[in-house]
Amino acid sequence: MMEAEEHQQPWKTAFYSELPKVELHAHLNGSISSNTMKKLIAKKPGLKINDQMTMIDKGKKRTLEECFQMFQIIHQLTTSPEDILMVTKDVIKEFADDGVKYLELRSTPRRENATGMTKKTYVESVLEGIKQSKQENIDIDVRYLIAIDRRGGPSVAKETVKLAEEFFLSTDNTVLGLDLSGDPTVGQAKDFLEPLLEAKKAGLKLALHLSEIPNQKKETQVLLDLLPDRIGHGTFLSSSEEGSLELVDFVRQHRIPLELCLTSNIKSQTVRSYDQHHFGFWYSIAHPSVICVRCTHHLYEVFCFFSPLLHKVRHSLLANCLAFLRVLPK
Repeated sequence: MMEAEEHQQPWKTAFYSELPKVELHAHLNGSISSNTMKKLIAKKPGLKINDQMTMIDKGKKRTLEECFQMFQIIHQLTTSPEDILMVTKDVIKEFADDGVKYLELRSTPRRENATGMTKKTYVESVLEGIKQSKQENIDIDVRYLIAIDRRGGPSVAKETVKLAEEFFLSTDNTVLGLDLSGDPTVGQAKDFLEPLLEAKKAGLKLALHLSEIPNQKKETQVLLDLLPDRIGHGTFLSSSEEGSLELVDFVRQHRIPLELCLTSNIKSQTVRSYDQHHFGFWYSIAHPSVICVRCTHHLYEVFCFFSPLLHKVRHSLLANCLAFLRVLPK
């Protein structure tokens, strides 16, 4: 159905492809294309990993737990600075080809004893990929949020904050801040308060994944009390659960923008369908929100479902996008 409509009205997909876009929620390892994945797999034939183990095919879904298991497999393929550099450059080029003009990558620094990669050289490889892409005149402005993985616990989080502070001071706004992400069932928000407060005092921006799964009111409020600069997902903020209205009121009062990842939520099955997605709620109350998708095809899917609502405002969305680009840090 979707393919037939695209074929009959190609101007629609052309509009979304040519639309200057901002992508604020791009996990580096979650943005690897099938072409890049094939290159990584070819470099490590002994692992016996295939495409089906590292990708979610069109029309297919995985549980949130399965998605995190998939990332562990991808980590086996990205074990050297050279791997990270290649992935970073490929991801940047593909986003630029898709009309993205401003991109924020996020990724957790990893140590790999077998290859000698340290957390610092991991970050340096991402930054080198950004630098080389700029030198090659790729038309895109790229920044980096260093990510804290909840699985590492508070001690690793403190190390990550120190690393982020170091690169924040030395990279002229390329490293903008911190992302808190990873399996939401692991650890407790209070465990990360100290390092996140330290990061905030140092001037780092905070983009925090929260309320990705149900029944996390206390956990969510702890993170909201930090007044993050943006919220990742916020899937169950506006649910019918007891106390959720208080969370919504808090977010509205402080005008904390949301990064809404519609396709990701559908594919990971945290949201059943577009018509049940919380985008509709936040858009209906005119709360600051950003649609985050992997590619133009996914953006087109979203706009098709929410038409004619979004079709009416597509030009205002373009204006907002361009306005955002004008106020970026230099």
